[in-house]
Amino acid sequence: MKEGQSSGYEKLQSKKSLGEILEVAIEFERTARDFYTALIPKVSKQIRYLVEELADEEQRHFDLFNELRSRPDIEHHIQAMVETPASDKRFSDCIHLPELGEKPDDQAVLQYALGREHAAMEQYHALAESTETGPVKDLFMFLANEETLHKNQLEKLYYETIHSGGV
Repeated sequence: MKEGQSSGYEKLQSKKSLGEILEVAIEFERTARDFYTALIPKVSKQIRYLVEELADEEQRHFDLFNELRSRPDIEHHIQAMVETPASDKRFSDCIHLPELGEKPDDQAVLQYALGREHAAMEQYHALAESTETGPVKDLFMFLANEETLHKNQLEKLYYETIHSGGV
């Protein structure tokens, strides 16, 4: 094999079925929802509303993926193999949650949420780029745009909180 060429095995290893990707995304959203829900009574009143919103957002994403996965009109799409995005490992790693203790500080919560939103934004954008036009691509584009918006809002709040002496 010439330098720079990939073997068939390596090419196969760099792909996953959309069904496998949806399973990871569903688990990503479920763990985030559960994590944020458990955090609500532990965080300061200053960011409690935000953690509640994040839990609700993750529930909506979880529901969207489950709804999509159960639709008969996309059954053939779920078997399709797509290029595994470079962001896949970082995205999958987000399923493992940090231990923030019984009284997590606002900065730690915001940093975690920012990292998670950034990983989701990258992953969903890359998946939208690698899937065929249709409902799956539309969902990934919608989620990529939504995660980008949330990340921008979190960055603004983080800046305001940290630089106003809020933490």
